[in-house]
Amino acid sequence: MSSPGGKSPGSGWIFPAIACLAFAGIVVSSVSLYHHYGTSQTTYCDFGASFNCDIVNRSTYSTVLGVPDALIGILGYCGLLFLATIYRGKSETPAMLLVASLAGLGFALYLTYIEKFVLATWCILCLSSLTVICLITLLASFLAARNNQKA
Repeated sequence: MSSPGGKSPGSGWIFPAIACLAFAGIVVSSVSLYHHYGTSQTTYCDFGASFNCDIVNRSTYSTVLGVPDALIGILGYCGLLFLATIYRGKSETPAMLLVASLAGLGFALYLTYIEKFVLATWCILCLSSLTVICLITLLASFLAARNNQKA
């Protein structure tokens, strides 16, 4: 038995969970964007050569076509938040959440690759965002699978 908006019994907590995670992603990305434009060295994430957010956040890899990665993250998380709240009643929302979260996960994994193999430096904010988008993708996958079973 399913309820309106493509929700199955027992999955009503998934949309709010995705919304909370998306909000957390917006916060993490906003802090990262703030530090991206910072002009002085910060110490909140300076744990030596292997953990330094300034190195990652101000590298040539911190933008795509002049747009900061953190701003792309903010926009992506805002889209996920929109889908999980305002647009949640639509039957296509689980699939849209899955596609959007997979795109975000792909971007985050690319940036993680850059951190590990190119910059050889980790950023706590980036790893936090990676964790958030992984969790959103898992929840969106579960939601989409449940929605497909009903179809």
